[in-house]
Amino acid sequence: MELIHRGKVRDVYADGPDELILVATDRISVYDVVLPTPIPDKGRLLTALSLWWFEQLGDIVPNHVISADDVPAEFAGRAIRCRRLSMVAVECVARGYLAGSGWSAYQSSRSVSGVELPAGLVEGDRLAEPIFTPTTKTPPEEGHDEPMTFADVVGAVGADLAEQLRATTLRLYEAAAKIADDRGLILADTKFELGLGPDGLTLADEALTSDSSRYWRIEDWTPGQRQMGFDKQFLRDWASDLGTWDKTPPGPLIPPELIEETRRRYIALYEKITGTAWS
Repeated sequence: MELIHRGKVRDVYADGPDELILVATDRISVYDVVLPTPIPDKGRLLTALSLWWFEQLGDIVPNHVISADDVPAEFAGRAIRCRRLSMVAVECVARGYLAGSGWSAYQSSRSVSGVELPAGLVEGDRLAEPIFTPTTKTPPEEGHDEPMTFADVVGAVGADLAEQLRATTLRLYEAAAKIADDRGLILADTKFELGLGPDGLTLADEALTSDSSRYWRIEDWTPGQRQMGFDKQFLRDWASDLGTWDKTPPGPLIPPELIEETRRRYIALYEKITGTAWS
């Protein structure tokens, strides 16, 4: 195998011309910076939850998974053998609620990725309907992902593929949000990586994990303030609230109690979504 890419969280190995080994590590990043402190079990949790979601959503769009068992022994439990795809250079984001960068964008322009929203919304509000708010896929060494309008996506990939990306992203979000709701959770927003393969548009990378999605408990949802979530937003908030870090490398060390709380939230989400105890 050949290491061909080291991302913020995942390492990607080529195993022949058509297959990849995608390895989820225990690294964690905020504001596109990998923090120096790993989160125990994170790679295994991301892999297990992604595999569960890939199976649930397979009737909407095919995915890149070949096997979670046929991987090198040293990566067992945190790696997936997958098909090599031609990845679409667009981060496909769906939002059903106003949070994170979406909330920041709304405050400055009353719109998110060119989608105009009503006046008077507050942080954490539910949107009238889910919206497609794509971004660029910018390597960390080159900067940050930037918002794209739908017209930008059309310019980047063409009208037909842009329509497919938007429709597929919203269908995936709506299906996943219904599953989350049945488990007492709000799926506030999420992002998907999509590529082109023999079966057409294909879901890749990860799916609906605590790294790529915001989840809130329904009973805790209180618009107008920060929400308690089962994702890494609270780590972003902690890092931002430090007031001593400019969001460039190196990142701050995570205190032991926050390491454990992050791990606890990731486990809690896995158990709530899958109905399976973590071991």
